[in-house]
Amino acid sequence: MNPEKLTRAEKLRRIGHLAQLGGTRHYVLSDGRASGVSAVDMDTGTGLAFTVLPGRGLDISRAGYKGTNLVYLTPNGEVHPAYYEPQGEGWLRTFFGGLLTTCGLTYLGQPGKDGETELGLHGRYAATPARQVCDLSAWDGDRYVMKISGVIEECALFGDKLRLTRTVTSAIGSRSLTIRDEVENFGYAPSPFTILYHINVGHPLLDEGAELALTALNSEPFDAQSADAVADMLRCSGPVPGFEEQNFQHDMGPNAEGDALAGLVNRKLGDGLGLYVKFDSESLPYLNEWKMMGEGDYVLAIEPANAPCKNRAVLRKTGRLPFLAPGEIRTIEIEIGVLDGGQDLDAFVAGCKTTAE
Repeated sequence: MNPEKLTRAEKLRRIGHLAQLGGTRHYVLSDGRASGVSAVDMDTGTGLAFTVLPGRGLDISRAGYKGTNLVYLTPNGEVHPAYYEPQGEGWLRTFFGGLLTTCGLTYLGQPGKDGETELGLHGRYAATPARQVCDLSAWDGDRYVMKISGVIEECALFGDKLRLTRTVTSAIGSRSLTIRDEVENFGYAPSPFTILYHINVGHPLLDEGAELALTALNSEPFDAQSADAVADMLRCSGPVPGFEEQNFQHDMGPNAEGDALAGLVNRKLGDGLGLYVKFDSESLPYLNEWKMMGEGDYVLAIEPANAPCKNRAVLRKTGRLPFLAPGEIRTIEIEIGVLDGGQDLDAFVAGCKTTAE
């Protein structure tokens, strides 16, 4: 009998505790620099399991499917935000990678000055704990929906005041999760608003022969060393000694169903496995591809964003810096999911055709 076809009542007759099916599990990490970070495991019961970190802005660290790891984890681990270094590239000392590290909310990209303000790498969001964290998981008919929400604020006296309310949702029996972010300028002056969803694919899903598919209208290299690798920008190699990171900006468009898509597919892993991201290209018109095929530092990052991945001063100068007006609210939703088997991979790749093609 397929357990997914059972009614709620039929499922409950067969278990003593919901954890037999899946659900959420709350705890606090207690080792090393991770000590004190709050975490929530979300388990769909049918393969997809991942860890949400309220102590790190409700970002997502570990993620796996049917026992296979999906993500790249840096040597740092899930570091407590008290160790965050805002200057220069200090962000890298607390970057855990994982399924999602959010960059923003008022700046991202390379460190440097914007006027008289010194900006570090990728912003403060990922080192900000969420408040008002709620587990809103409940039955919805015959389906048990897992839902974690919380509020993250980036604000300062005499400065910008942004409030992001995040809800991470999945369900028992699902192979995907949804992140819904509602961002509000609760101040009284216009505020820069930049956000980038840093989704980090790792071994064994990432390996030689894995390929990136996406609904790109245009693609361009970030710098000279990336320009030399444009021909292979969508193909992955094994680890390469001395590899220098490459970055490519993709201008995203919708497919026939109106969705922007990006995903890494590996046809050699089992019967074929992939990780995809689905989003609205009007809300997130750009996607940065971070390709790092180094030894140990071996990661392919898929990064939907509402602005190019550049320092705020550059965005301001080129007229590409997004703003929120006082009281303005903007909502962004992305879906991250697993592709399981050749048919899933074929359908996804076929769907990565834009309406412009």
